[in-house]
Amino acid sequence: MDSILYEDNPHWTEKNVYDAFVPREILAQAVSYLEARQVIALIGARRVGKSTIAKLMIKELLKNKEAKNIFFINLEKPEFIPYKHDAGYLSKIFDAYLKLADPDRDEKIYFFIDEIQIFENWEVFIKSKYENSHIKFIITGSNSSLLTSNYATVLTGRVLKLQVHTFSFTEFLTYRKVPFSTPLERTAHKIEIARMKDEYLKWGGYYDVISIDDEKIKKETVKNIAEDIILKDIVPRYSIKNSEEIRDLFYYIVSNAATVLNYSRLARKINIDAKSIKEYIAYFEDNFLVTTIQNYHTKLTEQIKSAKKLYLNDNGFLNLGVNRSLNNGTRLENWVFTVLYQKSEELTYLKAAKEIDFYSENVLYQITYNMEDEQTKKRETEAFQSFDGLSKKYCLITFDTKQEMEGIDSRTIDEFIFNGGSCALQNE
Repeated sequence: MDSILYEDNPHWTEKNVYDAFVPREILAQAVSYLEARQVIALIGARRVGKSTIAKLMIKELLKNKEAKNIFFINLEKPEFIPYKHDAGYLSKIFDAYLKLADPDRDEKIYFFIDEIQIFENWEVFIKSKYENSHIKFIITGSNSSLLTSNYATVLTGRVLKLQVHTFSFTEFLTYRKVPFSTPLERTAHKIEIARMKDEYLKWGGYYDVISIDDEKIKKETVKNIAEDIILKDIVPRYSIKNSEEIRDLFYYIVSNAATVLNYSRLARKINIDAKSIKEYIAYFEDNFLVTTIQNYHTKLTEQIKSAKKLYLNDNGFLNLGVNRSLNNGTRLENWVFTVLYQKSEELTYLKAAKEIDFYSENVLYQITYNMEDEQTKKRETEAFQSFDGLSKKYCLITFDTKQEMEGIDSRTIDEFIFNGGSCALQNE
């Protein structure tokens, strides 16, 4: 046990061990929660950087906290798997830490637990220790229902949740050392930013992908990430007998991203019953592979019953579809989705005689890859006008071409992101 604990806590003897870790934009918020009473929960898909953020939080703590009062443990280690049905074993791990590190028990202990969902009934352990004001818990987990189980209700009001996503475009630029903070920097580095846009549009923001240059290896890495989530998380967690079936469904729906889901039609095409398809997609969503959004309705009950549109939580997954001719319009729409959804989970779409891609915070959003012809311009203008009774705030997002259109704020995707993921609407 001692060697396992030491392996996860090199900061006990080497204070600068985390200096090479890539900083993330969410870190400041996470650090601001460290002195709060509540448990901090970092949730997100596998390999989005939850462990890295936890270790960057440790780096911040080391500036004024005793190293041995900071304890990190990764529950995915093979040595712990035999005990995953015994939440009491978490107490044994903690006791072993106290004995080995001998922290100052008169000071606060910062207890980081990585991939806590590995252990059943982990909430009981946290609750039992939570009453001790000298222990601050920071946990990470890889499914969105981590805090909604029957047992997790014992922590109601005791958790501050932060969702960790793959690298945003601005984080990607920072990682690639492309300056973008001011209009002058964006002008000076216009060509580099354009090249980064092309790459991010196609490959998204998983660190394991953006840190590789070879496109064949990039695709294989994206596939490995998806299959790790499906085969290591979803299949065992939900006791799925046919792992090949659920994996094949994921590859099929990737090819139908940014479209309205029709479970019956899907069932006919891929020979999986509609009930199973609906359940599988819910599992994908719970494990941060996909997100579905509803058709907006003034009555919430009608909105909940509406047909849903499906998006991938990272553009890299779009390379795994069975349709090899996936167009850039779909890629761009999926990218804009990831930006808008991180700002507001109340994101919806609109569909009647015409369709609006996204509706959020009283703004109508249309996404089109380019605006090079009058037919496209006419189509987008008419779509906005068909919903002007709902809102007259129109935002049109393109990849790199735009036209001045009366009453419509037209922006390229990079302009939109550099403006904080919003349009400067003329009628505001």
